[in-house]
Amino acid sequence: MSTYENLSLFIDGKMTSGDSGASSDVLNPSTNAVLAKLPHAKKPELDRALAAADKGFKVWKQVNVFERAKVLRKAADLMRARVDDIAHVLTLEQGKPLMESKVEILAGADITDWFADEGRRAYGRIIPARADGVRNMVIMEPVGPVAGFSPWNFPVTQAVRKIAAALAAGCSIIVKCPEETPGSPIGIIRCFHDAGVPDGVINLVYGVPAEISEYLIPSPIIRKVSFTGSVPVGKHLASLAAQHMKRTTMELGGHAPVLVFNDVDVEAVSKMMVATKTRNAGQVCVSPTRFFLQDKIYDKFVATFTDGMKSTKVGDGLDPATRMGPLANPRRITAMQTLIQDAQEKGGKVQTGGKRIGNQGNYFEPTVLTDVPDSARIMNEEPFGPVAIMCRFKETDEALERANKLPYGLASYAFTKDGKTATKVADALDSGMVTINHFGLALPEVPFGGTKDSGYGHEGGLEGLNAYMVAKFVSQMG
Repeated sequence: MSTYENLSLFIDGKMTSGDSGASSDVLNPSTNAVLAKLPHAKKPELDRALAAADKGFKVWKQVNVFERAKVLRKAADLMRARVDDIAHVLTLEQGKPLMESKVEILAGADITDWFADEGRRAYGRIIPARADGVRNMVIMEPVGPVAGFSPWNFPVTQAVRKIAAALAAGCSIIVKCPEETPGSPIGIIRCFHDAGVPDGVINLVYGVPAEISEYLIPSPIIRKVSFTGSVPVGKHLASLAAQHMKRTTMELGGHAPVLVFNDVDVEAVSKMMVATKTRNAGQVCVSPTRFFLQDKIYDKFVATFTDGMKSTKVGDGLDPATRMGPLANPRRITAMQTLIQDAQEKGGKVQTGGKRIGNQGNYFEPTVLTDVPDSARIMNEEPFGPVAIMCRFKETDEALERANKLPYGLASYAFTKDGKTATKVADALDSGMVTINHFGLALPEVPFGGTKDSGYGHEGGLEGLNAYMVAKFVSQMG
């Protein structure tokens, strides 16, 4: 089994520790032991990355789409060949069970494959002309060098979504990956480099997030910004990008409602939702959180779901028996405790969980809350952890009103056997993604994105490729 990565920046085709000497510790969330020192990029390194991305774009945009696709497919194959090593690193630094880490790496390979193929189909179109001898054409072109910012909860897939889409479109990219989980993105970058991506086309930097974003985004070299992360940071970066007229994709937080109707198979739905809620310890922007349960099945669902959460094996992600690993950092423990305490003070009841596990690492009990009033913070703020809130409803319209009341609009879930109810719910839920009777999100071929404070633009699907392209209109006579 591999050891932890030798950490570095990646600029203009070379691994480098930079010249500033600035660094930070990378911690294992299972023990809080130091895994390695991570070098930080300062202005000299960022200037080199910008120059490399500018040079790389001029080379890569001239490579025909079929050759680009071959390189991307080779990178995907390398991810699959190296899945065990990269997944081991991912679990060490992020905490998720090794099985989930492997799934994430393989998903990154699938995303890369999909964009490799879709890049070959980035067609323009011919528009009928009003005059003889005139040809009106729309040509799709790469937007230019990209600044991408990805989060720690899915450090591989979130980075790959940006990298693969940008490269398939013909762009170069500087990706700022998370300082908490740097090793697995480095492993992925090696796959792209070893597959034959030219020097300068991909650049990877780490450092103080505000310093990097406030230096890269205003640069005239950068033409597009893609960010995945929290709502407050997303709003700040979108504002900064707007000052410089940069195109942006913002995939921000959520607070997903789950509508469960009287006609469902309670056991089956509960089992599915426990697995979805505890995936990555609930540190998922589309994690189901606010459960609206219809009257007749409320008690049974709460009891069944609570039993499922209680029986979830929490432990070190490298233990094959583990089904939920630690939270990513101590800040998440504090956030969970604060929100749960506030809910209890306002009348909420803890059916199971609610506490930190032990005093080593960042382990937290899978938690179920009931009788939580709408005024509680956890009903209005994304918990980003293994906490589910159970609410009762009678009529569909009541559930829809409560589901839609927050400023978030990323993902929503519903379970019903009635086709009319399913259609009504799908039409009425105010979110960018709705999945009914299953978990159908985040596949490479489907758009992923939200509305309202959850952001705008998409990653994945045809929309995810188009986000890295501009339409040029050419009208030619003769």
